[in-house]
Amino acid sequence: MDKPEVPLEDEQLALDPNFTQQIQKLYLLTVYGRWLFAGFLWLTIAPFCLWDLRAEIYLLQQYFTWVGLRYALIFHPLSTLGLTLCIAMTTSVLVWQIRNILWGLPLKEQEHLQRQVYHIRQQGSTHPLWKWVCK
Repeated sequence: MDKPEVPLEDEQLALDPNFTQQIQKLYLLTVYGRWLFAGFLWLTIAPFCLWDLRAEIYLLQQYFTWVGLRYALIFHPLSTLGLTLCIAMTTSVLVWQIRNILWGLPLKEQEHLQRQVYHIRQQGSTHPLWKWVCK
């Protein structure tokens, strides 16, 4: 009961070097996907937010004070929310990737990647990630 319900083939797949390589490909796709999403936010949301703050940015360039920055952000809540979303997403991806580099993937994430690769292999070429993971 302690073991998750996994087919016997899955234990054999875990020893397969091809399976391990496919897990690494899926992990790299996850990393690239997260960075692409963060970049997408910076390219779509951030310009509109900065455009909305252009008058305040001009004033802050001439007379910067922390109070001025605070009021610029308080009186433009949607721009503040958008910039906060961009900064938060970038920071979270950076912290996630640094954690994985320094301490490796947690066991729970490794098992999740194994299940995903197993699912991709089971579905075959109809799965959208088949070309990138299994070929």
